[in-house]
Amino acid sequence: MQRPAVLGLLLACAASLCSSTQVTKNGSPLGWDETVGQMSELSTQDGTVTPNPWHFPDRMSLYRLMIGATDQYMGSMGTNATDSPLWGLALQLAWLYNSGRLADPTASTTCGQATDKSCISPQSWWSCENYYTSVLPFLSAVQQGFLGSDVQVQMKVPEGVTDYCTTYTDCTTRFPDAMKGWDDFFKGLKAAAESTQPDNEKKDTILGQYWAAQMASLAATTGCNAKQSHYPSEEVSFANSWLSGADYLAAAHFQTNMERAEKFVVPLPARVLKKDDSAPYIEDLSAEENHTVYIFSWMKRINTMLFGTLLRLWKSAMCSVSTREKGRELLEQLLLNPSFATASFMSIIKDMSSSC
Repeated sequence: MQRPAVLGLLLACAASLCSSTQVTKNGSPLGWDETVGQMSELSTQDGTVTPNPWHFPDRMSLYRLMIGATDQYMGSMGTNATDSPLWGLALQLAWLYNSGRLADPTASTTCGQATDKSCISPQSWWSCENYYTSVLPFLSAVQQGFLGSDVQVQMKVPEGVTDYCTTYTDCTTRFPDAMKGWDDFFKGLKAAAESTQPDNEKKDTILGQYWAAQMASLAATTGCNAKQSHYPSEEVSFANSWLSGADYLAAAHFQTNMERAEKFVVPLPARVLKKDDSAPYIEDLSAEENHTVYIFSWMKRINTMLFGTLLRLWKSAMCSVSTREKGRELLEQLLLNPSFATASFMSIIKDMSSSC
């Protein structure tokens, strides 16, 4: 990346309206004030709870309910009420909402547009991908007894849409690995609460299970791929490199609590990328957003050029609690510090992997 060009972009943005995506309001994820805090507040039909995951407040409510139900098991995460890794998923949804990525990319409906902002489009690749990291963990949490006993849940689905699972049994049949991952995570929370391990080891174990579940969910999103045809190639490239970046976070057992996740989510692009957008030179995005888009692209490009060596080295370096802690710090430098040399990232990984 050419530093003078980045400096010029910083100065240009300072004099214009360049800004990053707002993902919080009054210390909570955007839209939190429209969510429900109790299962009894969700809609029901014939004794079955029927959330509507295609309505933004309902989908965000799934996260609020999961966070509230699991907080008592998150003591090893830290002393703050916002240290659960599930906060990262809530902030990610807030970013998708405010950046317009939940809207209908075909423009054949007004879903997600200013006149129908709370609508989440089943045609959106981003909303499809997010379905697997919102609905699936929620159904698992219900099944594991975190949200009451003998609770039956069936997700609402828009008329004519058939490619989304709606119940625990349905999702388990279609996506057994993803549902097993979330079941293991929620069972692991209870096991950790009874464990005599030191808190740092408990934390590492929980985060390992959390990321294993999330990666299994992302692996299940191949059914969403056809929806990428609705987007410009620049947005598709960003989406794919963003997905690839999750491999690095997962291997480092990254703790996506509220504070840390916000640092990583705010610099994500505040709008869908358009034809001819080329980071780090996108004029109406901030320098931070340009850097994020560029770095995700760089990570995927270098790994592809090296036939997967970069990711293999990274995973081998994340071999212990201590190296994963160093890995999390290294990722913060790479993704959030534009002055951090990418060459340093490569050399540090090699040093770390040789010590395992």
